[in-house]
Amino acid sequence: MEQTRTLTPRTAVIWAVLRDELARRTGERLTVLDIGGGTGGFAVPLAEAGHWVTVVDASPDALAALTRRAAEAGVADRVRAVQGDGDALAGLVEPASVDLVLCHSVLEVVDEPASVMSALVGALRRGGAASILVAGRAAAVLSRAMNGHLDVAAALAADPDGTAGPRDTLRRRYDVDTAAALLTTAGLTVEEIHGVRVLADLLPAAVADGQPAALVELERALAARSPYRDVAAQLHLFARRPA
Repeated sequence: MEQTRTLTPRTAVIWAVLRDELARRTGERLTVLDIGGGTGGFAVPLAEAGHWVTVVDASPDALAALTRRAAEAGVADRVRAVQGDGDALAGLVEPASVDLVLCHSVLEVVDEPASVMSALVGALRRGGAASILVAGRAAAVLSRAMNGHLDVAAALAADPDGTAGPRDTLRRRYDVDTAAALLTTAGLTVEEIHGVRVLADLLPAAVADGQPAALVELERALAARSPYRDVAAQLHLFARRPA
């Protein structure tokens, strides 16, 4: 699976959590739903590990690339591509049919994140788990300020949704409390929260590219520790539907 590939600051922490869940359920062939899974960066390795994966994505080009990638990996029979977006999830997936849901970089852009979370929980079997990745508010404020855009940083910090106005590419950003509240309100129990890209976006390219293994290890060491976790570019929450 992914441990045989090159881990990056964008994936290492998430894969560590997912591997723990898969190890907990050794011997089971899981049904996985990857919302916004694009070209299959997570879906294909999970299928290679023997699991059944459905990827829901709005982009037909991404799904075509996913299909090719799955075929090249020899797992086309275990990967299903469904065109649609998170806001329509309830009509795309059978209720209580999924063991593991991945919802990465989706809740920042959908119309109604609470509705998406409700549909996500409805798709999970009892005891099933969810891997949620969202954009971090604090990192966005700090990065704008460090680049000299103090007015944008101030707007991000003041806005209830953590956006900088109509030109912002994201509809909302989260901190640990607001992200966790979204999940618990939907009926999930949050088990772990990690920061993703705690340092990677702050370092000069020469440092990040010159010491990739050291950077990954440092990211993993800091991921669960506050205050480092809280200023990460993204927040990863791992939660479960109570059994």
